[in-house]
Amino acid sequence: MKRKLGVESEEAMRDGMIQLFVRTFSASSSSNYNNNSCYYNKHSSRSLVVFGKPDDTIESIQVKIEAATGIPVSFQRLMYAGKQLGSEHTLRQSNITNNDSSLHLVARTGARTHHPHAARLVNDLLSFVYRLRSSTSNSNRRHIDNLLDLLDSKLKEFSYNAFSSYIYHASVYVNIFRSYGAPEALVLLYMSPPHKRSALHSLQSFIISVSNRFYPVFTPLLLHFSKLLFSSVAHDDPFYLFCRTRLGYMLTSVSISSSPPRPYSDDEYKQVDVISAHDLLPFVYQIATNLSPSSMNFDRDFNDFTNFVTPIKKLILLRQVPPVQTPIHSLPMHYYTNFHPNPHPFYIRDFLFTIFLVLFSEMKACLNKVEEHIKAGKRQVDMNNIGWDHCLSFLTQVYHIAKMYQGAEETFITDMRLNYKVSLCYLIVRYAKRGVDYNWILQRKDLTDFQSRRHLVMLLLPELKNDYYDNVHEMLIDRSQLLAESFNYILAAKTDALRGGLFMEFKNEEATGPGVLREWFLLVCQSIFDPHKALFIPCPNDRRRFFPNPASKVDPMHLDYYQFAGRVIALALMHKMQVGIVFDRTFFLQLAGVDISLDDVKDADPYLYSSCKQILDMDPCAVDEDTLGLSFVWEFEELGSMKLLELLPNGKHIPVNSRNRKEYIHLLIRHRFVTSVTQQVTRFAQGFTDIVTKDETRKLIFKSLEVRDLDGMLYGSGSDISVDDWKAHTEYMGYKVTDRQIKWFWKIVGEMTAEQRKVLLFFWTSVKYLPVEGFRGLASKLYICRSIEKVNRLPSSHTCFYQICFPAYPSKAVMQRCLNTIAQEHIGCSFGTC
Repeated sequence: MKRKLGVESEEAMRDGMIQLFVRTFSASSSSNYNNNSCYYNKHSSRSLVVFGKPDDTIESIQVKIEAATGIPVSFQRLMYAGKQLGSEHTLRQSNITNNDSSLHLVARTGARTHHPHAARLVNDLLSFVYRLRSSTSNSNRRHIDNLLDLLDSKLKEFSYNAFSSYIYHASVYVNIFRSYGAPEALVLLYMSPPHKRSALHSLQSFIISVSNRFYPVFTPLLLHFSKLLFSSVAHDDPFYLFCRTRLGYMLTSVSISSSPPRPYSDDEYKQVDVISAHDLLPFVYQIATNLSPSSMNFDRDFNDFTNFVTPIKKLILLRQVPPVQTPIHSLPMHYYTNFHPNPHPFYIRDFLFTIFLVLFSEMKACLNKVEEHIKAGKRQVDMNNIGWDHCLSFLTQVYHIAKMYQGAEETFITDMRLNYKVSLCYLIVRYAKRGVDYNWILQRKDLTDFQSRRHLVMLLLPELKNDYYDNVHEMLIDRSQLLAESFNYILAAKTDALRGGLFMEFKNEEATGPGVLREWFLLVCQSIFDPHKALFIPCPNDRRRFFPNPASKVDPMHLDYYQFAGRVIALALMHKMQVGIVFDRTFFLQLAGVDISLDDVKDADPYLYSSCKQILDMDPCAVDEDTLGLSFVWEFEELGSMKLLELLPNGKHIPVNSRNRKEYIHLLIRHRFVTSVTQQVTRFAQGFTDIVTKDETRKLIFKSLEVRDLDGMLYGSGSDISVDDWKAHTEYMGYKVTDRQIKWFWKIVGEMTAEQRKVLLFFWTSVKYLPVEGFRGLASKLYICRSIEKVNRLPSSHTCFYQICFPAYPSKAVMQRCLNTIAQEHIGCSFGTC
């Protein structure tokens, strides 16, 4: 603890005197004392500044203390560095110097204490510490071991007595422990080379034992230990790191004050000692300036940083301190490396902003390295990549600090978007982990690309279990009753069972396993979205896209089927299945909880879109002359009959004019695409939420994606199958690439139509729609296997393993006839086994 010297202090120091800080446990100060040789510090109720010459005796110092405090010499027992000072010894003989007198000199009055048992325990403890410090490496080893055992015993006895009762009792013991200088003595013992390892074990055991209860009482003591070590040992010292990590963990359970720490009063026994945020700042600065994702100890340091900085952030938010308007320069270094308060009211706020600048600078250096790695085209993770898996956590913490300051968040996001988007996407795809909050990235689609957004969304979906055949929901489906039986299996199932995995088998067929499951997903989705089922309507401009049918109520069970459809689509995304179905924008936005505008209906109803655009673009005078002859009604066809719906009360008597035409179009769009299908969308959303567990998660999934992103996840690649890509991802078993049968095969495939290739691929793998990445996006390479069947037999497949098997056909014509047979839609399905 460093203090600024007064005029008297400076003069005394120049005269060669030693400045002593006497800490009194119980004192009745005298107000009439006025002597230049002893100066009573009125700004601290626990400290008395005394000056003496090196050859002054301890007894002469006690006389000065008596004059200042009124405590008789006979009641005084001075303790220094864990030993009791003999009254006949001089300051020089006691090894007391100006360099080491501010923290470890203690004055206490055994006659005044109301807790003699606590005082005796601490006194005995300090006695053992002194005896150990007095021993050397040449001392008897057994003697030293006995002293260490006794020290352990006293620490355990103190821990038991202090923390086995109620919180007030614990606070009394802790206050006496601190006021007698026990922490200082123990730290000095730890710093003694002969005893460092043994002391480390004893002190760690002591701290663990006392930190299990009464966090508000013990945390200030642990803070005191940490501060002593911070100033005395290297920052990678094992005991310092142990105390710092333990302290960070305990900060979550104690009160943190924004006020500077007030002077400590030995006469007060507080049940709860509030930690000052100012005391945490040196730790935060020290960790932040050494925090790097490439550090081998990043996990520990990052956790420590998060634990220390979290209460500081809360204080800034709770106090509603005005945000920083412009970037500030770094504050002087000594603000961060010394434990003393700064009186400026915004000190904590400005400090944390400086920490943000330090962290973001380190983060940008890491992101630059990632980009260099990507540009170099490196595929393998080398030594320079160590720590990259920490970058996202690091970046998230930097963002949350930036968010607290006006302008900083915008600067942070802009910098990421313009300069580091490639690196960020690379890190997301490779290192983003399940269970981590990436909402700040998900909410900013301009920071990511399709692959990174898809990866983050997959982390929001339930995780598939590796043990495929254990704890799965089993289904045995009759192909002729595909939709009805699938409906019963899926809607009646408990959602936990569905999230655990699916096992699919068709009745009277041998094939089982993942290949059959892929086929079932494709077939059941095509059946759900079949326009003849009246659940969904295809968009006129894009027949792949669907939105709910307002007239679906023709089926009394239509709402249950929408819930079933929501579950199936969520499961398809969870299983990474491309099913050849995509949603219209109006449907997609409603699932995201986003309002629909006129531009969003362009594909769903191009005629309505065109008509509304014309109304908006018309000359206002023409509209006001009732050229259109429109009123606030919507005329539509439902189940073969025309119906009329008023968009406003008495709407048929409200003409559309230039002033209300925007409202008319808004209401028309809302009734056409929202109100008319509210029940259908709600039940579909419920089914989807059944799988993802939370409605907020379902909305976040759709908000985090663009419509084209969902297209890529549900439909797959919209491009025709590339034979070259297919060939590049195929290997051979029993054949060589130079065999004539393999050359014939690829030539025949190259001559097929796009649809024939899809059917052949489906027969081979149960995959009809490739992922966006093409064959590279499949779970495995494909295999062509040589079979021992007769040469007149058709090929067979093992769809689970992506294998197609055929014999060594004698000619290209025979092979082409067999492959063309397989490539027919009604034959290519359900022909393989697994």
